Amino acid sequence: MKVVIQRSLSSFVIINNKKYNSIDKGLVVLSCFTKDDTNDDINYIVKKVLNLRIFDDENGVMNKSILDVKGQILSISQFTLYADTSKGNRPSYINALKGDEAIVLYEKFNKLLNDSVICKPGVFGAEMLVNIENDGPVTIVIDSKNK
Repeated sequence: MKVVIQRSLSSFVIINNKKYNSIDKGLVVLSCFTKDDTNDDINYIVKKVLNLRIFDDENGVMNKSILDVKGQILSISQFTLYADTSKGNRPSYINALKGDEAIVLYEKFNKLLNDSVICKPGVFGAEMLVNIENDGPVTIVIDSKNK
């Protein structure tokens, strides 16, 4: 499992020309799954997302987590995170898990996040316009295979 986490002041997702979900201060999490992912991968990423200390404390030091600041998460499925660009100029997405299997993991991921913070998803497989006001900017990439 791979995620890109962006600290955000405000973000929203538009689907079919309508605002579908939005958050104020929090995180935008773009997620992708691959064929070897297990519950352990999901649990590892959930724990990392919830506990990453990337929000400023009262001294301006990144020392607080999403839990500490009571932020929200906008969770977006993003199969292109497993793009293979090693050959040619057209990326291959062969390493991304097929949709019918990936949606199950994506929904489980969102449920686990939502057990601790407000997690607002996009729509799996939909064409989405994601507007992210990246705060900092702070952007972190985590791959569960690199523990």
